Amino acid sequence: MSSAVISWIALIVAGLLEVGWAIALKSSAGFSRLGPSLAFVVLLLGSMGLLAYAIRTLPLGTAYALWTGIGVLGSVLCGVLLWGEPLSLLRAISVILLLAGMVGLKLTA
Repeated sequence: MSSAVISWIALIVAGLLEVGWAIALKSSAGFSRLGPSLAFVVLLLGSMGLLAYAIRTLPLGTAYALWTGIGVLGSVLCGVLLWGEPLSLLRAISVILLLAGMVGLKLTA
């Protein structure tokens, strides 16, 4: 497997870990709950470490935009599914536009 493919995989996993640390952060109740607070730290370190690995090979702007995009998309979906946050038409359109932008960045990388 080429280093570019491994970097893309690392970037995707880093984005998923970003979703995980965002969930853990919300679940920590302002760092007042030990388990979610520890999960936040571990997931954050893993996410940043994989992002750092990925940007050794991938363009910084593309990698960072995709990493944050995965985090945003995942966090919005988790908010809707786990906490019943509203998904208005405008919010759904915004998420679709974000996804389209991420695909565009990947196709031009």
